[in-house]
Amino acid sequence: MTDAVHPAATSVRQAPAVTPTPATPDQPPASAADTTVLPTTTGASAETLVLSPVAAPPTDTALDVAIFGAVADTAGPAPAGRLVAPAAPGTQSTLEARAVSAWFGSHKVLDRVSLTMPAGRVTALIGPSGCGKSTFLRILNRMHELVPSAALAGEVLLDGADIYDPARRVTDARRRIGMVFQKPNPFPAMSIQDNVLAGLGLTGVKASRSEREELVEVSLTRAGLWREVKDRLHAPGGGLSGGQQQRLCIARSLAVRPRVLLMDEPCSALDPTSTRRIEETIGELSADVTIVIVTHNMQQAARVSQQCAFFLAEAGTPGSIVEHGDTEAMFSSPTDPRTADYVNGRFG
Repeated sequence: MTDAVHPAATSVRQAPAVTPTPATPDQPPASAADTTVLPTTTGASAETLVLSPVAAPPTDTALDVAIFGAVADTAGPAPAGRLVAPAAPGTQSTLEARAVSAWFGSHKVLDRVSLTMPAGRVTALIGPSGCGKSTFLRILNRMHELVPSAALAGEVLLDGADIYDPARRVTDARRRIGMVFQKPNPFPAMSIQDNVLAGLGLTGVKASRSEREELVEVSLTRAGLWREVKDRLHAPGGGLSGGQQQRLCIARSLAVRPRVLLMDEPCSALDPTSTRRIEETIGELSADVTIVIVTHNMQQAARVSQQCAFFLAEAGTPGSIVEHGDTEAMFSSPTDPRTADYVNGRFG
């Protein structure tokens, strides 16, 4: 069986060995002549991927990577708009991956992963190191394509719309699907307030002074940080503690009104007290933001998530989902013995 050629691959960055004509911002999708065949690592028939370069990142790459988890599209910022209110309860978004496979060069790292991440719920991705969890997370907001040798097949749908559709702006997809990294990455020289507002310019959002002040307060409150910093908003973000910096990064992501928030081991570098506060924040945010979190902490997965997916890569095979479902059921009565062994600490 072969993976369907995904139109998204036309916007995926590829290995330097592929040297077609340099891309431009208005370059059309690659044609059938731009395809190549990569061997699989599982003995199945070859899978065809469209190979296409992308234009060089803009000069504000560092800013955009920190805020959205990836560089902005080369067409520039999204059309200017007014500041909008956060999503009302009950209007959360569903994220769905369909038969997602991923490669780095000719090395296949994910094999036909399908997972629905329901609206308004926390989904935890668990599994040993090297099984493809973080790669899968990066694919969910188009960060995977930053790696020069990266390629993928399959679909990622946000409320039924493919985020890899060539007609869809990359910036729009990443604004709707935010990312919080393992290590806190506030801009140390920027004030706390400016850190929160850093994403507005990149998304083309215009706001009055009063609207910006309100956005700072709302975002910091939702991230559980307002009471601790409200009297020092003009102090450098780099002067906060590690746990406060991580919550500042969450506030910065929330300021651009994402529908989904991806979190890649957000507590791995934090002390137990800061970890507890981040977990409380996750619980509070899940009322109006769909959250997907990668964690190696089984107790944390059990505490914060309602759904869990167990990834595994065995004997040199690509990562795939062994089992997924209700978190309580997966921890108390998993259907696959490998899941039981992992959640009970017998390996990994």
